[in-house]
Amino acid sequence: MKLSLLSNKAQSARAENPLGRLTVLLNDDLLAVNALILQRMQSDVKMIPELAGHLIAAGGKRIRPLLTLASAALFGYAGTRQHKLAACVEFIHAATLLHDDVVDASDQRRGKASANALFGNEAAVLVGDFLFSRSFQLMIEDGSLDVLRILSNASAVIAEGEVMQLSTANDTATTEEQYKRVIRSKTAELFAAACEVGAVVAGRSAAECQAMRDYGMNLGIAFQISDDVLDYVATGKRLGKSLGDDFKEGKMTLPVIRAIAKATPAEKKFWNRCLSDLDQSDKDFKEAVALLHKHDVLKDSLDEARRYAGQGIRALSVVPDSPLRQSLEELMVFAVERDY
Repeated sequence: MKLSLLSNKAQSARAENPLGRLTVLLNDDLLAVNALILQRMQSDVKMIPELAGHLIAAGGKRIRPLLTLASAALFGYAGTRQHKLAACVEFIHAATLLHDDVVDASDQRRGKASANALFGNEAAVLVGDFLFSRSFQLMIEDGSLDVLRILSNASAVIAEGEVMQLSTANDTATTEEQYKRVIRSKTAELFAAACEVGAVVAGRSAAECQAMRDYGMNLGIAFQISDDVLDYVATGKRLGKSLGDDFKEGKMTLPVIRAIAKATPAEKKFWNRCLSDLDQSDKDFKEAVALLHKHDVLKDSLDEARRYAGQGIRALSVVPDSPLRQSLEELMVFAVERDY
């Protein structure tokens, strides 16, 4: 992972979307975080940095550590505690990705071979455990019981979300309430914690810390719903994974849950065969997409994501207006409206 200051040309390219603008605004902080990530994923056990580096150096959107940096910067914090905590958040995220890919038997991550495909499931799980351990070392080094409470709780909630998702997989009776509980835990909790700890290190009030947590929670939910829609309509190359993976694995996502609620008896048989029994033919994914369009549930799901996005933007009303706040508001919209 080569680290350097962004050139003017690179800054201009990244500034074309809100995530890129955040990266430009927080470039120096992000460089410090990346350097810390590289340092802390080292080990005398050669496979650990090789496998961790394969995942972390592959890039990704870096949304979660950026949220920690942005939250601290929003309130004018001028210290460096946010660097370790942003690295901690990224390690938690990376660990969950490694475990996710094993559970889902995924062979691709961000358009490249997944770590478990290259190194094996056992190694991926154990290196995920290593990254979790590193994250807790960083929490302890920060020395704040509030930070430890927030991030350790997030780790536990994420694990619960993973187990909940296993219990709903291939179950066409899954409700929207169950689905939202899963994505709150599995995805949105780390977004919320990432934002909250940034405000905590800045010494903000309980109300301001809660506002940042609310922003992150709503961003995470909107982001995941959008992801679930994209699995059926995005361009696979830009998506960074195979199109239709959720369908092939029988995952119960919001568009599918709403389509089943509107389905005819024949359509319910189709969903049961494809998702519960995983009895799928080559033409079934195309049929699934057609049913989602027939019942207009892709648009309905995006409208739901937009509702959460609106709540997240309103949460930022406690923060004075600034280019950074504007970028966070735009990021909320981008999380819903993106096509990858």
